[in-house]
Amino acid sequence: MDSASTESCPMKGGDGLYSYTQNSLFQREGVENALVLINEAIAEKLDLEHIISSSPSKAFTVADLGCSVGPNSVIAVQNIIESVKVKYQSYGTNNQNDLEFQALFNDLVSNDFNTLFKFLPSDRHYFAAGVPGCFQGRLFPKSSLHFVHSSYALHWLRSTPKELMDKNSPAFNKGRIYYNNSAKEVGEAYSAQFAKDMESFLAARAAELVDGGLMALVLVCLPDDVPPSESTASGITDLLEAALLDMAKEGLVSEDKVDSFNLPRYNPTPRELEGLIKINACFSIERMERISPSKTKLAMASDNGVVISHLRAIWEGILKEHFGAEIIDELFDRFLRKLVESSPFTQRLKHEHMIELFVLLKRNMS
Repeated sequence: MDSASTESCPMKGGDGLYSYTQNSLFQREGVENALVLINEAIAEKLDLEHIISSSPSKAFTVADLGCSVGPNSVIAVQNIIESVKVKYQSYGTNNQNDLEFQALFNDLVSNDFNTLFKFLPSDRHYFAAGVPGCFQGRLFPKSSLHFVHSSYALHWLRSTPKELMDKNSPAFNKGRIYYNNSAKEVGEAYSAQFAKDMESFLAARAAELVDGGLMALVLVCLPDDVPPSESTASGITDLLEAALLDMAKEGLVSEDKVDSFNLPRYNPTPRELEGLIKINACFSIERMERISPSKTKLAMASDNGVVISHLRAIWEGILKEHFGAEIIDELFDRFLRKLVESSPFTQRLKHEHMIELFVLLKRNMS
């Protein structure tokens, strides 16, 4: 069977009960926590005078990669633009018309851009456009971007490693849907795929960003020296896996379908991510630090119903693509029951066995 791909499975669109719009408060917390860090980055690291003087037109272009739906992307982009305006004013200019802004919102071709655009402010002072496509490849003309933002998106792989479906491979992941408690070859295959995707991502951004341009990333990472089996992601995927295996035993899904399904996501360690950025050599790491979860986020994580609705908004598309729409309600009902019975998610979150990482990169002079 073909490896699972994220290219046709965006977050759940619309604004219904299980939509990403209604179930992305975890991500919004991280986006809002990063606003101050981004403002500091623009104030301290962005050479706006050089960028403006070297640009054919006085237009500052911001791109948000993996924008999905809902207000989170708009909040991030609005903050970047307002912060750049403040810096521009610090040069002593009184004419705001001297500098125009363009915001480019990127996600998969099948993303619900219509719902996203409903959140654009009617009084916005920037031009906006949607850019469909996979961010592991080129999306924009050379040297056309000044600031790139991406949050909670880079952990998605372009596809799961093909060897996970090869019955003759030591990485064949029979009966498992993730790498956390699997053979070391499975984890190695996931890590190699992430490295390949990051290589493509960084190469594309290196071509698209102007010299001195900034890129701000927010990623969910596994702490250095913590085994994947001890992560929050491990606890939660184990429960989804158990629900699928129960349904396979009862004949509600085929065993082959379960054997051929693997979540196409990978959480790197900070050390791993830093190594990949240095290999690329087109960016300097200006800042890399943890974002601490707020009391609000911890409270949300203790509500099992909130957790399942959040995960359904994220995972429903790829599960429906592989198993069919008819099992989705039953699967998430079982998933919820297993979460209520064990609650590993809340307990592991208290021990911070996953971290949210803010990374600021600057495009080196070419």
